Amino acid sequence: MALEVIARAGSPIALDAAFRVGHGELLALLGHSGSGKTTLLRTIAGLWRPEQARVTVDGTAWLDTAGRVDLPAHRRRVGIVFQNYALFPHMTAAQNVMAAMPAPDPTEAARILDLVNLHGLAERRPAQLSGGQQQRVALARALARRPQVLLLDEPFSAVDRATREKLHGEIIALRAHLQMPVVLVTHDVNEAQLLADRVAVIERGRIIREGTTAEVMADAEALRAMGIRELAAMLPATVVEHLPDGLTRLDAPTGPLFLPGVNSEPGTRLRVRIMAHDVILSRARPEGLSAQNILAGRVAKIVPGAGPGVVVHLAIGKHEILARITRRAADQLDLKPGETAHAIVKSMSVARDHVAPRRPR
Repeated sequence: MALEVIARAGSPIALDAAFRVGHGELLALLGHSGSGKTTLLRTIAGLWRPEQARVTVDGTAWLDTAGRVDLPAHRRRVGIVFQNYALFPHMTAAQNVMAAMPAPDPTEAARILDLVNLHGLAERRPAQLSGGQQQRVALARALARRPQVLLLDEPFSAVDRATREKLHGEIIALRAHLQMPVVLVTHDVNEAQLLADRVAVIERGRIIREGTTAEVMADAEALRAMGIRELAAMLPATVVEHLPDGLTRLDAPTGPLFLPGVNSEPGTRLRVRIMAHDVILSRARPEGLSAQNILAGRVAKIVPGAGPGVVVHLAIGKHEILARITRRAADQLDLKPGETAHAIVKSMSVARDHVAPRRPR
């Protein structure tokens, strides 16, 4: 199942955008307020019609202005989670979920609430739930429609940072059950890096860059549009042990990582961030250095960075470490795609990302 969108309009915001989201894929629409992100979501949902547009799901047109096709919102199998959740205050959590079902089913409602970690809270009304719990009810209600497409419109913006981090972790776990295209609207670069398979950066209604997180984060124009100047690699990791010298050893797909003590027990899964400017590259494996982390990989590509210098993508398995180095350093190293190189990262430069830890099941 795939979602394909083409939208062009002159008002209320200029649009000239096209993108595709595959089966089980999460695309983040990333941009500042007023860039057109939510307008595109409303176009998919049938809540707004651009002057020229085509929205198809598995080849079936939901909207085709040229062909005069325009399914109303209630006939589009789309689940939406809004910023303010829009729950019915007089209904319980279970009733809110069943309100979205074609045929109310208490057993199915309970199953979906369990899926979003709301077991035992089915009879509570929104006022009796925390902000994070209300967000989970809104997500459960969206899933109750058995959608072909799931739309998330800044769904974490109304909760505090700690709750947002926990919800991020739950969305990551839930992804295994979301066998449909998912579109996330956000202005948070970290959120896009964490949750998305691909990112589309929108500026003034136009998609200026689309690709994997690594590709987009290495694009100078995309970085400028997002108002950021630096790149980072994010890696999943598991706490292995706490060492006497105050460091914690993690097991990551790129190899063992050491960083200043993490206040989490062994077995805890988390994510770590390595800033591109903190990575030193070497052709040969260095000896006698104080750096705890030396990661061997293959040069995937070398691209111009934002500002002076280049960004080297060092592939290690299915993951990449990004290194921002000067052009002079790149010339001296004589790096070429396909060659082996080593990333040197001090333990103090490995930071735990702000995502709620998850224990393995």
